[in-house]
Amino acid sequence: MSAVALEKEPLRIPSSQDFAAFVTRSEVEDLLYHEAELLDTWHLHDWLALFTEDCSYFVPSTDLPRTASADDSLFYIADDAVRLRERVIRLMKKTAHAEYPRSRTRHLVSNIRILAANAEEIQVASAFVTYRMKLGNSDAYVGSTHYRLRRIDGQLRIVEKRCFLDLEALRPHGRVSIIL
Repeated sequence: MSAVALEKEPLRIPSSQDFAAFVTRSEVEDLLYHEAELLDTWHLHDWLALFTEDCSYFVPSTDLPRTASADDSLFYIADDAVRLRERVIRLMKKTAHAEYPRSRTRHLVSNIRILAANAEEIQVASAFVTYRMKLGNSDAYVGSTHYRLRRIDGQLRIVEKRCFLDLEALRPHGRVSIIL
């Protein structure tokens, strides 16, 4: 094998400058940090307002590939706009036994990266740790989130939120009764 055959173009890592015409990193970070604060303070109706009318929220099971579809695979959560709204209404009621009294949560977001952007949509990835404290127990949900964002009336809105848990199984948690 010749030395010429081994030479390749270096891997180009996308820069914020690549997407500056459409969105800034700080604008995306502000949205994700605001989302985390709304979830931690249980302002779920305000959190829901961050989403578009055609939104979706997915949490695939931990054994699925990232390319899996909720149409033909079992997801822990596969909500469209209607189901997401119903989830928020249910979680805010005292009859939501898994979350009454409400868990204390702390959503930590990091490694926020803009993956792609154009005039219609922005794709973002981030890492997360969500701590859930309740009745003397503490659980940590660790993973990554992929977002599809859209600008509506000058504001970034969430079109799709897809959380990938890095856990091998939900044990000892047993369920996802909070919003990641």
